[in-house]
Amino acid sequence: MNPILFQVLASALVEATEEMALALKRSAYSTNIKTRNDFSCAFFDSQMRTIAQASGQPVHLGSLAKFVPNVIRTYGAENLRAGDGILANDPYLGGVHLNDITLISPVYASDVLIGYVANLAHHVDVGGGAPGSIGAFREVFQEGIIIPGVKLVAQGKIDDDIFRLVLAQIRSKRETAGDFRAQIAANITGTKRIAALAERYGIETLNAYMDELLAYTERRARNDLEKLPRGIFSATGVVDTDGYTDEPVHLAATITIDDDGVLFDLTGSDEQRRAPVNSTYAQTFAACAYVLKCLIDSDIPVNAGFYALVKMIAPEGTVTNCTMPAPVVGGWETQHRLTDILFQALAQAIPERVPAGTKAMMAQIAFGGIDPRDGDLYAYYEAIAGGYGGRETKDGADAVQTHGQNTENAPVEETERNYPIRLARYELVNDSGGAGKFRGGLGLRRDYQFIDHDASCSLLSDRDRWGPHGLFGGREGKIAQYFLLRGGEEIPLASKTTIQIQANDIISFRTCGGGGYGEPHERDAQRVLRDVRQEKVSVERAREEYGVVIDIEKWIVDEHATRTLRAKK
Repeated sequence: MNPILFQVLASALVEATEEMALALKRSAYSTNIKTRNDFSCAFFDSQMRTIAQASGQPVHLGSLAKFVPNVIRTYGAENLRAGDGILANDPYLGGVHLNDITLISPVYASDVLIGYVANLAHHVDVGGGAPGSIGAFREVFQEGIIIPGVKLVAQGKIDDDIFRLVLAQIRSKRETAGDFRAQIAANITGTKRIAALAERYGIETLNAYMDELLAYTERRARNDLEKLPRGIFSATGVVDTDGYTDEPVHLAATITIDDDGVLFDLTGSDEQRRAPVNSTYAQTFAACAYVLKCLIDSDIPVNAGFYALVKMIAPEGTVTNCTMPAPVVGGWETQHRLTDILFQALAQAIPERVPAGTKAMMAQIAFGGIDPRDGDLYAYYEAIAGGYGGRETKDGADAVQTHGQNTENAPVEETERNYPIRLARYELVNDSGGAGKFRGGLGLRRDYQFIDHDASCSLLSDRDRWGPHGLFGGREGKIAQYFLLRGGEEIPLASKTTIQIQANDIISFRTCGGGGYGEPHERDAQRVLRDVRQEKVSVERAREEYGVVIDIEKWIVDEHATRTLRAKK
Protein backbone atom coordinates (compact mmCIF):
# COMPACT_ATOMS: atom_id res chain seq x y z
CA MET A 1 0.00 0.00 0.00
CA ASN A 2 1.21 3.47 -0.91
CA PRO A 3 0.86 5.36 2.40
CA ILE A 4 0.35 8.70 0.68
CA LEU A 5 -2.38 7.39 -1.60
CA PHE A 6 -3.91 5.60 1.40
CA GLN A 7 -4.26 8.90 3.27
CA VAL A 8 -5.47 10.73 0.18
CA LEU A 9 -8.25 8.19 -0.45
CA ALA A 10 -9.21 7.90 3.23
CA SER A 11 -9.56 11.68 3.46
CA ALA A 12 -11.35 11.94 0.12
CA LEU A 13 -13.97 9.40 1.18
CA VAL A 14 -14.70 11.30 4.37
CA GLU A 15 -14.74 14.58 2.46
CA ALA A 16 -17.36 13.13 0.10
CA THR A 17 -19.68 12.58 3.06
CA GLU A 18 -18.88 16.05 4.43
CA GLU A 19 -19.85 17.54 1.08
CA MET A 20 -23.09 15.57 1.25
CA ALA A 21 -23.72 17.17 4.64
CA LEU A 22 -23.15 20.66 3.22
CA ALA A 23 -25.53 19.99 0.33
CA LEU A 24 -28.21 18.79 2.75
CA LYS A 25 -27.74 21.66 5.18
CA ARG A 26 -27.79 24.36 2.51
CA SER A 27 -30.79 22.89 0.66
CA ALA A 28 -33.03 22.08 3.62
CA TYR A 29 -36.11 24.11 4.57
CA SER A 30 -36.61 23.33 8.25
CA THR A 31 -34.68 25.02 11.05
CA ASN A 32 -34.11 21.61 12.59
CA ILE A 33 -31.99 20.49 9.63
CA LYS A 34 -30.57 23.63 8.04
CA THR A 35 -29.59 25.32 11.31
CA ARG A 36 -29.62 22.77 14.13
CA ASN A 37 -27.81 20.19 11.94
CA ASP A 38 -30.05 17.31 13.01
CA PHE A 39 -28.84 14.95 10.29
CA SER A 40 -25.95 12.62 9.36
CA CYS A 41 -24.33 11.31 6.16
CA ALA A 42 -22.31 8.16 5.43
CA PHE A 43 -20.86 5.97 2.67
CA PHE A 44 -21.02 2.16 2.56
CA ASP A 45 -19.14 -0.14 0.19
CA SER A 46 -20.75 -2.80 -2.00
CA GLN A 47 -20.56 -5.24 0.94
CA MET A 48 -22.59 -2.71 2.97
CA ARG A 49 -19.72 -1.99 5.36
CA THR A 50 -19.48 1.54 6.76
CA ILE A 51 -16.50 3.18 5.04
CA ALA A 52 -16.77 6.87 5.88
CA GLN A 53 -19.10 9.25 7.65
CA ALA A 54 -19.37 12.98 8.12
CA SER A 55 -18.88 14.60 11.50
CA GLY A 56 -22.61 14.74 12.20
CA GLN A 57 -24.63 13.21 15.01
CA PRO A 58 -22.93 10.22 16.71
CA VAL A 59 -26.34 8.90 17.77
CA HIS A 60 -27.30 8.63 14.09
CA LEU A 61 -24.04 7.25 12.75
CA GLY A 62 -23.93 4.22 15.02
CA SER A 63 -27.53 3.42 14.11
CA LEU A 64 -26.98 3.91 10.36
CA ALA A 65 -24.32 1.17 10.52
CA LYS A 66 -27.11 -1.26 11.40
CA PHE A 67 -30.02 0.24 9.48
CA VAL A 68 -28.62 0.72 5.98
CA PRO A 69 -27.50 -2.92 5.43
CA ASN A 70 -30.87 -4.18 6.70
CA VAL A 71 -32.83 -1.91 4.35
CA ILE A 72 -30.74 -2.89 1.32
CA ARG A 73 -31.00 -6.62 2.06
CA THR A 74 -34.75 -6.37 2.58
CA TYR A 75 -35.36 -4.30 -0.53
CA GLY A 76 -32.89 -6.27 -2.63
CA ALA A 77 -29.71 -4.78 -4.02
CA GLU A 78 -30.57 -6.32 -7.36
CA ASN A 79 -33.61 -4.02 -7.56
CA LEU A 80 -31.51 -0.86 -7.46
CA ARG A 81 -30.14 1.08 -10.40
CA ALA A 82 -28.04 4.21 -10.77
CA GLY A 83 -30.05 7.26 -9.72
CA ASP A 84 -32.38 5.36 -7.39
CA GLY A 85 -33.12 6.33 -3.80
CA ILE A 86 -34.74 4.22 -1.07
CA LEU A 87 -36.64 6.00 1.70
CA ALA A 88 -36.97 4.24 5.08
CA ASN A 89 -37.57 4.84 8.78
CA ASP A 90 -38.87 1.47 10.09
CA PRO A 91 -37.56 1.17 13.68
CA TYR A 92 -37.93 -2.60 13.58
CA LEU A 93 -35.83 -2.92 10.46
CA GLY A 94 -32.89 -1.47 12.35
CA GLY A 95 -34.00 2.15 12.48
CA VAL A 96 -34.62 4.53 15.35
CA HIS A 97 -37.66 6.74 15.98
CA LEU A 98 -39.92 7.59 13.04
CA ASN A 99 -38.88 11.23 12.66
CA ASP A 100 -35.41 10.08 11.60
CA ILE A 101 -35.87 9.20 7.92
CA THR A 102 -33.03 7.77 5.84
CA LEU A 103 -32.46 8.01 2.09
CA ILE A 104 -30.12 5.41 0.54
CA SER A 105 -28.73 5.56 -3.01
CA PRO A 106 -26.42 3.15 -4.89
CA VAL A 107 -23.13 4.42 -6.32
CA TYR A 108 -22.03 3.12 -9.72
CA ALA A 109 -18.89 3.70 -11.77
CA SER A 110 -18.61 2.21 -15.29
CA ASP A 111 -21.78 0.20 -14.54
CA VAL A 112 -20.09 -1.43 -11.54
CA LEU A 113 -21.62 -1.08 -8.06
CA ILE A 114 -19.16 0.74 -5.80
CA GLY A 115 -21.37 1.07 -2.75
CA TYR A 116 -24.12 3.20 -1.25
CA VAL A 117 -24.47 6.70 0.13
CA ALA A 118 -27.01 7.40 2.85
CA ASN A 119 -28.22 10.35 4.83
CA LEU A 120 -30.54 10.43 7.83
CA ALA A 121 -32.46 13.59 8.73
CA HIS A 122 -34.85 14.33 11.57
CA HIS A 123 -38.10 15.64 10.04
CA VAL A 124 -40.17 18.08 12.07
CA ASP A 125 -43.32 16.02 11.57
CA VAL A 126 -44.12 12.52 10.32
CA GLY A 127 -47.82 12.48 11.14
CA GLY A 128 -49.26 10.62 14.11
CA GLY A 129 -51.26 11.88 17.05
CA ALA A 130 -49.57 15.23 17.74
CA PRO A 131 -47.74 17.97 15.84
CA GLY A 132 -44.05 17.15 15.71
CA SER A 133 -44.92 13.45 16.15
CA ILE A 134 -43.45 13.19 19.66
CA GLY A 135 -46.52 12.64 21.85
CA ALA A 136 -46.73 10.13 24.70
CA PHE A 137 -48.16 7.29 22.62
CA ARG A 138 -48.88 3.65 23.51
CA GLU A 139 -47.79 1.94 20.26
CA VAL A 140 -45.63 2.73 17.27
CA PHE A 141 -48.58 3.03 14.88
CA GLN A 142 -49.72 6.18 16.70
CA GLU A 143 -46.37 7.88 16.21
CA GLY A 144 -46.55 8.56 12.48
CA ILE A 145 -45.95 7.07 9.08
CA ILE A 146 -43.80 3.91 9.00
CA ILE A 147 -41.70 3.55 5.83
CA PRO A 148 -40.28 0.03 5.37
CA GLY A 149 -38.05 0.93 2.43
CA VAL A 150 -39.66 2.31 -0.74
CA LYS A 151 -38.13 3.68 -3.92
CA LEU A 152 -38.78 7.42 -3.70
CA VAL A 153 -36.35 8.17 -6.54
CA ALA A 154 -36.10 6.00 -9.68
CA GLN A 155 -33.21 6.70 -12.05
CA GLY A 156 -32.99 10.31 -10.95
CA LYS A 157 -36.73 11.11 -10.91
CA ILE A 158 -38.98 11.40 -7.87
CA ASP A 159 -41.86 8.91 -7.87
CA ASP A 160 -44.73 11.36 -7.56
CA ASP A 161 -47.16 8.72 -6.26
CA ILE A 162 -44.88 7.76 -3.37
CA PHE A 163 -44.04 11.40 -2.67
CA ARG A 164 -47.70 12.44 -2.47
CA LEU A 165 -48.56 9.41 -0.34
CA VAL A 166 -45.85 10.23 2.22
CA LEU A 167 -46.65 13.96 2.31
CA ALA A 168 -50.36 13.24 2.79
CA GLN A 169 -49.55 11.88 6.28
CA ILE A 170 -47.58 14.94 7.33
CA ARG A 171 -48.61 18.35 8.68
CA SER A 172 -45.64 20.46 7.59
CA LYS A 173 -45.90 19.60 3.90
CA ARG A 174 -43.88 22.49 2.48
CA GLU A 175 -40.96 22.06 4.89
CA THR A 176 -40.98 18.29 4.60
CA ALA A 177 -41.09 18.34 0.81
CA GLY A 178 -38.14 20.71 0.80
CA ASP A 179 -36.20 18.58 3.27
CA PHE A 180 -36.78 15.42 1.22
CA ARG A 181 -35.45 17.18 -1.86
CA ALA A 182 -32.44 18.29 0.18
CA GLN A 183 -31.79 14.67 1.10
CA ILE A 184 -31.94 13.74 -2.59
CA ALA A 185 -29.50 16.54 -3.41
CA ALA A 186 -27.11 15.27 -0.74
CA ASN A 187 -27.11 11.75 -2.17
CA ILE A 188 -26.58 13.04 -5.72
CA THR A 189 -23.55 14.93 -4.43
CA GLY A 190 -22.20 11.85 -2.67
CA THR A 191 -22.65 9.52 -5.63
CA LYS A 192 -20.82 11.96 -7.91
CA ARG A 193 -17.87 12.34 -5.56
CA ILE A 194 -17.44 8.60 -4.88
CA ALA A 195 -17.86 7.70 -8.57
CA ALA A 196 -15.23 10.31 -9.49
CA LEU A 197 -12.76 8.68 -7.09
CA ALA A 198 -13.38 5.26 -8.65
CA GLU A 199 -12.94 6.61 -12.15
CA ARG A 200 -9.75 8.48 -11.26
CA TYR A 201 -7.96 5.73 -9.33
CA GLY A 202 -9.71 2.63 -10.66
CA ILE A 203 -12.37 0.48 -9.04
CA GLU A 204 -9.96 -2.29 -8.00
CA THR A 205 -7.58 0.20 -6.42
CA LEU A 206 -10.38 1.95 -4.55
CA ASN A 207 -11.75 -1.36 -3.24
CA ALA A 208 -8.30 -2.49 -2.12
CA TYR A 209 -7.66 0.72 -0.23
CA MET A 210 -11.10 0.61 1.38
CA ASP A 211 -10.31 -2.91 2.64
CA GLU A 212 -7.05 -1.64 4.07
CA LEU A 213 -8.79 1.36 5.66
CA LEU A 214 -11.08 -0.96 7.62
CA ALA A 215 -8.19 -3.22 8.63
CA TYR A 216 -6.09 -0.22 9.67
CA THR A 217 -8.95 1.16 11.78
CA GLU A 218 -9.48 -2.14 13.55
CA ARG A 219 -5.75 -2.54 14.29
CA ARG A 220 -5.45 0.91 15.78
CA ALA A 221 -8.68 0.60 17.79
CA ARG A 222 -7.64 -2.79 19.19
CA ASN A 223 -4.27 -1.39 20.15
CA ASP A 224 -5.88 1.45 22.11
CA LEU A 225 -8.40 -0.84 23.80
CA GLU A 226 -5.56 -3.07 25.02
CA LYS A 227 -4.35 -0.14 27.13
CA LEU A 228 -7.57 0.02 29.16
CA PRO A 229 -7.61 -1.40 32.71
CA ARG A 230 -9.08 -4.91 32.91
CA GLY A 231 -12.14 -5.63 34.99
CA ILE A 232 -15.92 -5.75 35.26
CA PHE A 233 -17.63 -2.42 35.93
CA SER A 234 -21.35 -1.91 36.57
CA ALA A 235 -23.81 0.89 37.12
CA THR A 236 -27.56 1.35 37.20
CA GLY A 237 -29.86 4.30 36.66
CA VAL A 238 -33.35 5.30 35.64
CA VAL A 239 -35.41 7.29 33.21
CA ASP A 240 -37.54 9.22 35.70
CA THR A 241 -40.96 8.27 34.28
CA ASP A 242 -42.33 6.48 31.24
CA GLY A 243 -45.02 9.03 30.36
CA TYR A 244 -47.97 6.95 31.56
CA THR A 245 -47.04 5.72 35.02
CA ASP A 246 -44.96 7.08 37.88
CA GLU A 247 -42.75 4.01 37.72
CA PRO A 248 -39.12 4.80 36.81
CA VAL A 249 -37.60 2.91 33.89
CA HIS A 250 -34.66 0.97 35.30
CA LEU A 251 -31.50 0.58 33.24
CA ALA A 252 -28.57 -1.69 34.08
CA ALA A 253 -25.17 -1.86 32.42
CA THR A 254 -22.14 -4.10 32.97
CA ILE A 255 -18.95 -3.40 31.02
CA THR A 256 -16.35 -6.14 30.80
CA ILE A 257 -12.86 -5.16 29.67
CA ASP A 258 -10.57 -8.11 29.03
CA ASP A 259 -8.12 -9.46 26.47
CA ASP A 260 -11.01 -9.93 23.99
CA GLY A 261 -11.92 -6.22 24.11
CA VAL A 262 -14.94 -4.48 25.60
CA LEU A 263 -18.38 -6.05 26.11
CA PHE A 264 -21.48 -4.00 26.98
CA ASP A 265 -24.11 -6.13 28.73
CA LEU A 266 -27.47 -4.47 29.37
CA THR A 267 -29.11 -7.47 30.97
CA GLY A 268 -31.24 -6.39 33.91
CA SER A 269 -32.84 -3.40 32.22
CA ASP A 270 -36.64 -3.23 32.42
CA GLU A 271 -38.96 -4.97 30.01
CA GLN A 272 -40.30 -2.75 27.25
CA ARG A 273 -43.21 -0.48 28.16
CA ARG A 274 -46.43 0.51 26.46
CA ALA A 275 -45.06 4.01 26.73
CA PRO A 276 -42.68 6.17 24.67
CA VAL A 277 -39.40 5.17 26.33
CA ASN A 278 -38.28 2.15 24.33
CA SER A 279 -34.92 2.15 22.58
CA THR A 280 -34.42 0.07 19.45
CA TYR A 281 -31.42 -2.22 19.01
CA ALA A 282 -29.82 0.32 16.66
CA GLN A 283 -30.28 3.19 19.13
CA THR A 284 -28.70 1.18 21.93
CA PHE A 285 -25.86 0.05 19.66
CA ALA A 286 -25.17 3.71 18.87
CA ALA A 287 -24.82 4.45 22.61
CA CYS A 288 -22.28 1.67 23.10
CA ALA A 289 -20.39 2.66 19.94
CA TYR A 290 -20.19 6.27 21.11
CA VAL A 291 -18.84 5.32 24.53
CA LEU A 292 -16.28 2.97 22.98
CA LYS A 293 -15.11 5.69 20.58
CA CYS A 294 -14.55 8.02 23.52
CA LEU A 295 -12.08 5.51 24.98
CA ILE A 296 -9.72 5.51 22.00
CA ASP A 297 -7.67 8.06 20.08
CA SER A 298 -9.94 10.68 18.50
CA ASP A 299 -7.87 10.42 15.32
CA ILE A 300 -8.95 6.82 14.68
CA PRO A 301 -11.54 6.69 11.85
CA VAL A 302 -15.08 5.53 12.56
CA ASN A 303 -16.07 2.84 10.08
CA ALA A 304 -16.88 -0.88 9.96
CA GLY A 305 -13.38 -1.64 11.27
CA PHE A 306 -14.31 0.18 14.46
CA TYR A 307 -17.93 -1.01 14.64
CA ALA A 308 -16.72 -4.62 14.50
CA LEU A 309 -15.31 -4.12 17.99
CA VAL A 310 -18.62 -2.98 19.50
CA LYS A 311 -19.88 -6.05 21.35
CA MET A 312 -23.27 -5.68 22.99
CA ILE A 313 -25.82 -7.83 24.77
CA ALA A 314 -29.27 -6.21 24.79
CA PRO A 315 -32.00 -8.77 25.56
CA GLU A 316 -34.92 -8.65 23.15
CA GLY A 317 -38.16 -7.30 24.56
CA THR A 318 -36.50 -4.87 26.96
CA VAL A 319 -36.34 -1.08 26.88
CA THR A 320 -32.87 -1.39 25.32
CA ASN A 321 -34.03 -3.67 22.47
CA CYS A 322 -37.77 -3.37 22.04
CA THR A 323 -40.01 -5.36 19.72
CA MET A 324 -43.07 -4.45 17.65
CA PRO A 325 -45.41 -2.68 18.36
CA ALA A 326 -43.70 -0.86 21.24
CA PRO A 327 -43.60 2.94 20.80
CA VAL A 328 -40.11 4.29 20.15
CA VAL A 329 -40.49 8.06 19.81
CA GLY A 330 -38.85 8.64 23.21
CA GLY A 331 -36.20 5.98 22.71
CA TRP A 332 -33.57 8.70 22.51
CA GLU A 333 -34.37 9.70 26.11
CA THR A 334 -33.53 6.15 27.20
CA GLN A 335 -30.52 5.95 24.90
CA HIS A 336 -29.06 9.17 26.28
CA ARG A 337 -29.57 8.07 29.89
CA LEU A 338 -27.96 4.73 29.08
CA THR A 339 -24.90 6.56 27.71
CA ASP A 340 -24.58 8.43 31.01
CA ILE A 341 -24.86 5.17 32.94
CA LEU A 342 -22.15 3.54 30.84
CA PHE A 343 -19.79 6.41 31.64
CA GLN A 344 -20.74 6.16 35.31
CA ALA A 345 -19.66 2.52 35.26
CA LEU A 346 -16.38 3.42 33.57
CA ALA A 347 -15.65 6.08 36.22
CA GLN A 348 -14.48 3.19 38.40
CA ALA A 349 -11.85 2.24 35.83
CA ILE A 350 -10.76 5.52 34.21
CA PRO A 351 -11.95 8.38 36.44
CA GLU A 352 -9.68 10.88 34.71
CA ARG A 353 -11.51 10.42 31.41
CA VAL A 354 -15.15 10.37 32.52
CA PRO A 355 -17.43 13.34 33.27
CA ALA A 356 -20.01 13.54 36.01
CA GLY A 357 -23.64 13.16 35.01
CA THR A 358 -24.83 15.30 32.11
CA LYS A 359 -28.18 16.45 30.80
CA ALA A 360 -28.44 12.91 29.38
CA MET A 361 -31.84 13.37 27.77
CA MET A 362 -32.87 14.50 24.33
CA ALA A 363 -35.13 17.14 25.94
CA GLN A 364 -37.63 17.43 23.10
CA ILE A 365 -40.40 19.94 22.50
CA ALA A 366 -42.75 20.08 19.52
CA PHE A 367 -45.80 22.16 18.78
CA GLY A 368 -48.04 23.04 15.90
CA GLY A 369 -51.35 24.36 14.71
CA ILE A 370 -52.66 26.75 12.10
CA ASP A 371 -50.25 29.56 11.31
CA PRO A 372 -52.31 32.79 11.61
CA ARG A 373 -50.02 34.48 9.07
CA ASP A 374 -51.09 32.32 6.12
CA GLY A 375 -53.67 29.83 7.36
CA ASP A 376 -51.42 26.79 6.72
CA LEU A 377 -50.66 24.00 9.15
CA TYR A 378 -47.24 24.24 10.75
CA ALA A 379 -45.11 22.08 13.03
CA TYR A 380 -42.01 22.93 15.02
CA TYR A 381 -39.50 20.65 16.74
CA GLU A 382 -36.45 21.26 18.87
CA ALA A 383 -34.21 19.35 21.27
CA ILE A 384 -32.99 21.70 23.99
CA ALA A 385 -29.50 21.91 25.49
CA GLY A 386 -28.52 21.44 29.13
CA GLY A 387 -25.58 21.18 31.48
CA TYR A 388 -22.53 18.98 30.94
CA GLY A 389 -20.92 17.23 33.89
CA GLY A 390 -17.83 18.49 35.65
CA ARG A 391 -14.55 16.76 34.73
CA GLU A 392 -11.25 16.01 36.43
CA THR A 393 -9.65 19.30 35.42
CA LYS A 394 -12.45 21.60 34.27
CA ASP A 395 -16.05 22.64 34.77
CA GLY A 396 -18.86 21.23 32.69
CA ALA A 397 -19.95 23.28 29.71
CA ASP A 398 -23.11 25.37 30.03
CA ALA A 399 -26.17 24.83 27.83
CA VAL A 400 -24.83 22.29 25.34
CA GLN A 401 -26.03 19.07 23.79
CA THR A 402 -24.38 16.15 25.52
CA HIS A 403 -22.71 12.88 24.58
CA GLY A 404 -23.81 11.61 21.16
CA GLN A 405 -26.21 14.50 20.63
CA ASN A 406 -24.42 17.14 18.55
CA THR A 407 -27.15 19.50 17.40
CA GLU A 408 -27.06 23.26 17.82
CA ASN A 409 -29.43 25.58 19.67
CA ALA A 410 -32.00 27.17 17.37
CA PRO A 411 -31.43 30.95 17.04
CA VAL A 412 -34.14 33.24 18.38
CA GLU A 413 -34.28 35.35 15.23
CA GLU A 414 -34.72 32.45 12.83
CA THR A 415 -37.28 30.74 15.04
CA GLU A 416 -39.43 33.85 15.37
CA ARG A 417 -39.11 34.64 11.67
CA ASN A 418 -40.26 31.23 10.49
CA TYR A 419 -42.82 30.21 13.12
CA PRO A 420 -45.74 32.08 14.75
CA ILE A 421 -44.24 32.21 18.24
CA ARG A 422 -42.08 34.50 20.34
CA LEU A 423 -39.18 33.36 22.51
CA ALA A 424 -39.96 35.35 25.63
CA ARG A 425 -36.89 34.15 27.56
CA TYR A 426 -33.66 32.44 26.53
CA GLU A 427 -31.12 32.23 29.32
CA LEU A 428 -28.96 30.06 31.57
CA VAL A 429 -30.57 28.63 34.71
CA ASN A 430 -28.73 30.14 37.67
CA ASP A 431 -27.53 27.69 40.38
CA SER A 432 -28.44 24.66 38.27
CA GLY A 433 -24.93 23.17 37.99
CA GLY A 434 -24.00 20.57 40.60
CA ALA A 435 -21.45 21.84 43.12
CA GLY A 436 -17.98 20.33 43.01
CA LYS A 437 -14.28 21.03 42.80
CA PHE A 438 -15.28 21.41 39.17
CA ARG A 439 -18.93 22.34 38.95
CA GLY A 440 -21.49 21.06 36.50
CA GLY A 441 -22.56 23.20 33.56
CA LEU A 442 -25.75 25.22 33.74
CA GLY A 443 -29.08 24.24 32.26
CA LEU A 444 -30.99 26.30 29.72
CA ARG A 445 -34.36 28.07 29.90
CA ARG A 446 -36.44 28.71 26.79
CA ASP A 447 -39.92 30.22 27.06
CA TYR A 448 -42.16 29.84 24.00
CA GLN A 449 -45.03 32.34 23.81
CA PHE A 450 -47.98 31.70 21.52
CA ILE A 451 -49.05 35.25 20.74
CA ASP A 452 -52.16 35.06 18.62
CA HIS A 453 -53.32 31.47 18.12
CA ASP A 454 -54.18 28.19 19.79
CA ALA A 455 -51.87 25.22 19.30
CA SER A 456 -50.97 21.75 20.49
CA CYS A 457 -47.68 21.32 22.35
CA SER A 458 -45.85 18.13 23.35
CA LEU A 459 -42.97 17.65 25.74
CA LEU A 460 -40.89 14.49 25.57
CA SER A 461 -38.15 14.95 28.10
CA ASP A 462 -37.05 13.79 31.56
CA ARG A 463 -34.93 14.68 34.62
CA ASP A 464 -37.74 16.31 36.62
CA ARG A 465 -37.27 13.93 39.57
CA TRP A 466 -33.54 13.32 39.87
CA GLY A 467 -30.73 15.52 38.63
CA PRO A 468 -27.52 14.29 36.95
CA HIS A 469 -25.22 12.44 39.33
CA GLY A 470 -22.04 13.88 40.78
CA LEU A 471 -18.73 12.04 40.95
CA PHE A 472 -16.18 11.70 43.75
CA GLY A 473 -18.03 13.96 46.17
CA GLY A 474 -19.60 16.23 43.58
CA ARG A 475 -23.27 17.12 44.04
CA GLU A 476 -26.19 16.38 41.73
CA GLY A 477 -27.21 18.92 39.13
CA LYS A 478 -30.53 20.72 39.61
CA ILE A 479 -33.53 18.90 38.17
CA ALA A 480 -35.32 20.01 35.00
CA GLN A 481 -38.63 21.86 35.26
CA TYR A 482 -41.50 22.38 32.84
CA PHE A 483 -44.29 24.94 33.23
CA LEU A 484 -47.35 26.35 31.52
CA LEU A 485 -47.57 30.08 32.24
CA ARG A 486 -51.18 31.19 31.89
CA GLY A 487 -52.90 34.27 33.30
CA GLY A 488 -50.07 34.96 35.73
CA GLU A 489 -50.11 31.40 37.09
CA GLU A 490 -47.16 28.99 36.80
CA ILE A 491 -48.60 25.50 36.28
CA PRO A 492 -46.15 22.54 36.56
CA LEU A 493 -46.15 20.12 33.63
CA ALA A 494 -45.04 16.52 33.39
CA SER A 495 -41.88 15.86 31.37
CA LYS A 496 -43.85 13.73 28.89
CA THR A 497 -47.18 15.25 27.97
CA THR A 498 -49.31 16.82 25.23
CA ILE A 499 -51.42 19.87 26.08
CA GLN A 500 -53.59 22.37 24.25
CA ILE A 501 -52.22 25.89 24.18
CA GLN A 502 -54.31 29.07 24.22
CA ALA A 503 -53.33 32.41 22.76
CA ASN A 504 -50.80 34.23 25.00
CA ASP A 505 -49.83 31.04 26.85
CA ILE A 506 -46.15 30.43 27.51
CA ILE A 507 -44.42 27.05 27.73
CA SER A 508 -41.33 27.36 29.94
CA PHE A 509 -38.77 24.61 29.34
CA ARG A 510 -35.91 24.56 31.88
CA THR A 511 -33.29 21.85 31.51
CA CYS A 512 -31.13 20.40 34.25
CA GLY A 513 -27.57 21.32 35.13
CA GLY A 514 -24.67 18.86 35.03
CA GLY A 515 -23.31 17.02 38.05
CA GLY A 516 -20.28 18.24 39.99
CA TYR A 517 -16.88 16.51 40.05
CA GLY A 518 -14.95 16.36 43.34
CA GLU A 519 -15.65 17.88 46.76
CA PRO A 520 -17.16 21.40 46.53
CA HIS A 521 -14.96 22.71 49.37
CA GLU A 522 -11.90 21.91 47.29
CA ARG A 523 -12.99 24.40 44.64
CA ASP A 524 -10.74 27.41 44.31
CA ALA A 525 -12.47 30.31 46.07
CA GLN A 526 -11.60 32.70 43.23
CA ARG A 527 -13.43 30.42 40.80
CA VAL A 528 -16.48 30.61 43.04
CA LEU A 529 -16.21 34.40 43.09
CA ARG A 530 -16.04 34.47 39.30
CA ASP A 531 -19.17 32.28 39.11
CA VAL A 532 -21.01 34.63 41.46
CA ARG A 533 -20.00 37.70 39.47
CA GLN A 534 -21.17 36.01 36.28
CA GLU A 535 -24.49 35.15 38.00
CA LYS A 536 -23.95 31.43 37.50
CA VAL A 537 -23.88 30.82 41.26
CA SER A 538 -25.74 32.86 43.87
CA VAL A 539 -24.05 34.38 46.92
CA GLU A 540 -26.15 32.11 49.14
CA ARG A 541 -25.14 28.96 47.27
CA ALA A 542 -21.49 29.98 47.30
CA ARG A 543 -21.70 29.98 51.08
CA GLU A 544 -23.86 26.89 51.55
CA GLU A 545 -22.35 24.56 48.95
CA TYR A 546 -18.78 25.80 48.56
CA GLY A 547 -18.13 27.34 51.94
CA VAL A 548 -17.05 30.59 50.28
CA VAL A 549 -18.09 33.91 51.77
CA ILE A 550 -18.33 36.79 49.29
CA ASP A 551 -18.09 40.42 50.33
CA ILE A 552 -20.66 41.80 47.86
CA GLU A 553 -19.76 45.43 48.59
CA LYS A 554 -16.16 44.97 47.49
CA TRP A 555 -16.79 41.87 45.31
CA ILE A 556 -13.97 39.94 46.90
CA VAL A 557 -13.66 36.69 48.82
CA ASP A 558 -13.71 37.16 52.59
CA GLU A 559 -10.68 34.95 53.18
CA HIS A 560 -10.98 34.73 56.97
CA ALA A 561 -14.69 33.94 56.96
CA THR A 562 -14.17 31.39 54.21
CA ARG A 563 -11.40 29.56 56.08
CA THR A 564 -13.52 29.52 59.23
CA LEU A 565 -16.60 28.23 57.41
CA ARG A 566 -14.71 25.53 55.50
CA ALA A 567 -12.99 24.37 58.70
CA LYS A 568 -16.40 23.56 60.19
CA LYS A 569 -17.35 21.23 57.32
